[in-house]
Amino acid sequence: MFESLKKAPFNLDDTALAWVRQQYDSMDLQQRLGQLFNLLVMDESDEQLAVIRHLQPGGITRSVGRELQPEINYMQELLAAFDCPPLVSADVEGGQMSFAFGSSIPNQLALAALNDTEVTGRCASIQARESRALGINWTFTPVVDLNRNFRSAIVGTRSYGSDQQTVIQMGRANIRGFQHNGMAATAKHWPGDGYDDRDQHLVTSVNPLIVEDWHQQFGTLYRSMIEEGVMSIMSAHIALPEYMKLHTDDPEQWWRPASINRLLNQQLLREELGFNGLIVSDASVMAGLSGWADRATIIAELIENGCDMVLFCREPVEDMAYLMAAVRRGDVSEQRIQEAVLRVLGMKAALGLHRTPPKTDITVFAQKADMSGVYARCPTLVKDRTEFLPVSAERHPRVLVFSPGIQHVMLEQPIPLQLPDQLREEGFEVTLFTPGMDVQTRDYDWVLYLLAEESSLLRSHIYIDWFRLHGGFMPAMTRYWVDIPTVMVSFGHPYFLYDAPRIPTYINAYCATAEMQVAVLSGLLGRESFNRFNPVDPFCGSEQGRY
Repeated sequence: MFESLKKAPFNLDDTALAWVRQQYDSMDLQQRLGQLFNLLVMDESDEQLAVIRHLQPGGITRSVGRELQPEINYMQELLAAFDCPPLVSADVEGGQMSFAFGSSIPNQLALAALNDTEVTGRCASIQARESRALGINWTFTPVVDLNRNFRSAIVGTRSYGSDQQTVIQMGRANIRGFQHNGMAATAKHWPGDGYDDRDQHLVTSVNPLIVEDWHQQFGTLYRSMIEEGVMSIMSAHIALPEYMKLHTDDPEQWWRPASINRLLNQQLLREELGFNGLIVSDASVMAGLSGWADRATIIAELIENGCDMVLFCREPVEDMAYLMAAVRRGDVSEQRIQEAVLRVLGMKAALGLHRTPPKTDITVFAQKADMSGVYARCPTLVKDRTEFLPVSAERHPRVLVFSPGIQHVMLEQPIPLQLPDQLREEGFEVTLFTPGMDVQTRDYDWVLYLLAEESSLLRSHIYIDWFRLHGGFMPAMTRYWVDIPTVMVSFGHPYFLYDAPRIPTYINAYCATAEMQVAVLSGLLGRESFNRFNPVDPFCGSEQGRY
């Protein structure tokens, strides 16, 4: 097993390998098992630090706060709590997940709309440098799911779209951008998401492809990520029943999620596709896994069935005890423990943590990268049937705006968009709709819908809630575009034409960052030309939305 660390993707030299061996040999069983856990750090409490000092996990995932200096200070405390330098991970996906004090980076679907691998790689490089400055050395990106089901609320804007070659090219550029800047990348979600419209946070979802089609689509895709040298792959709570049917007659096992599925992790991913890096589970607290078995069984099966690291725990001390008990019962083999621990240590060495442990550096944030030129190219004009655009304050001064604001499951209340105020600054008379308002189209020159909901966890579906948007039962059935020019902009979910197929002018802008709102304003006013490339099918497979 030690010798395998000399091969891709870790490519360890003799010095790094010696460090791995020394670390492994110096650890007792408790310390080795600690390396197999990645704990989520959400707060900045002394209790959280105490758990880390006690358990000495192999990694942590930091939910980065909004203020730089407090974040730097607490990260320094966290890093000082470790005896062996940790893997420090985050979902560095851009869009709403960009660091509040860092450079604003478009999300993956916005970058796919550019269809420009150089820009994708440059964005990943910027994200890597800023992440490393915070002490983060491992990103759970790229998302390499194929966005083949428009009803999915979890894939959408997090993916590089629906075209396999675009996903491959952008995914490889993302990996290069991160890993050439000293940060491990992660291809997810194994064995491939995007056909089921359900969310693994809530249910075990299914990849329905027959084996031949799976190999042509996701098999080809993951082979390409492996060839690029991706250091880790996230095994998700997704079943691949058609593959399982070839290997077992037990119909219950056909629906076993990949995260606890030896056939999918060991046989398909490692033996058939040749992956030699670290397999990390998706969050082990998700219902797509927790609904399968009790916690003690899940913890044992995650490791025994091929994952090298357990992602997130509700009760870390309890989960560690479950794994220890499983090892002593023989439910988790010594071989699997050794393989998993060595891969965790191997990735640490591949990142140079044996030479330079993670550290923080506030100076990187002295000047944010100017991404305005990138954002200007992102918004896609899907259709403008009446050729209403561009607008002007002289010809169309009075605009009625419908907008529920920026919505996200982590936000207690929606955040107002800036675009209405920007229109006012351009000389428009902007009226924001409020429930109960008596709307008379003769009082306005045009209507603007602003929707802002990126793909999000814990949402079964994203759709236009006309009752809420228009403020009532009868208003929900009113469509203003038959009487007055109407524009709809989605700063997120790209499939709202399914709910509003007759909207005459529709724009996909993919994420609601301030820079994207400026880019949309420039397009509306004709200062910049809109992009016309669609990384997904915004018409949702129906001709209806074109007219």
